[in-house]
Amino acid sequence: MSFKEFTSELNGKRVEGELIKTFFYSIITAFITIIVLYLIKLKDVENFIPKYGLVILLSSLSYAIISLTIRQVRAYKELPCMAGMMVGMTVGMISGFLPGFYIASTNGMFIGSVWGMTIGIIFGIWNGKCCGIMGIMEGTMAGFMGGLMGAMTAFMLLNDNLKIASIIIFIISSFIIFSLNYMIYKEMRESRTQSEEDNFITIFITFILTIITTWIIVYGPRSGVFS
Repeated sequence: MSFKEFTSELNGKRVEGELIKTFFYSIITAFITIIVLYLIKLKDVENFIPKYGLVILLSSLSYAIISLTIRQVRAYKELPCMAGMMVGMTVGMISGFLPGFYIASTNGMFIGSVWGMTIGIIFGIWNGKCCGIMGIMEGTMAGFMGGLMGAMTAFMLLNDNLKIASIIIFIISSFIIFSLNYMIYKEMRESRTQSEEDNFITIFITFILTIITTWIIVYGPRSGVFS
């Protein structure tokens, strides 16, 4: 019953009713940013779309699904300890694994690991702090491991259906994030949101991450395997 209530709330007035809008705001921001970058600079890159198109697309979609949890957690601010730890762990892991995986698939394991750990730890701490130090620790550990594991997985799949694996991994990660959104709703449905905000943070984060990710993929340092 609670899952039906959750799906109905996706069109409701609670913060869950803003999640679909948040996703589309993030995607539209990313696409506009990429189009502008392409017209200004990237159109001169040889074989840009065949070489980097899928990776940049999936990276943008990854940031969009992560933004859903950021929006939902910020609205409630404080979660019970166990729920907050799960938020820190899940967000840290997914936001570390996906960027690390996609960057490593074009630039190598080192730069993929560094980028994945950076994004994973930042987002893990940011969301995990909703339950205090335990959530922060979970977010840090999950971001650390997620970044390394994502990059390592991509590197191991370089010559073995990497593109197909990229899509499968994104689908599974999307399911995990959606389940986390449902878990947060189930834990907090009797509580009122403590913060009302627009989509400025979503747009800003997406814009910055899209620019940095695209630059790393196209112009960033690469390991010897890609030289």
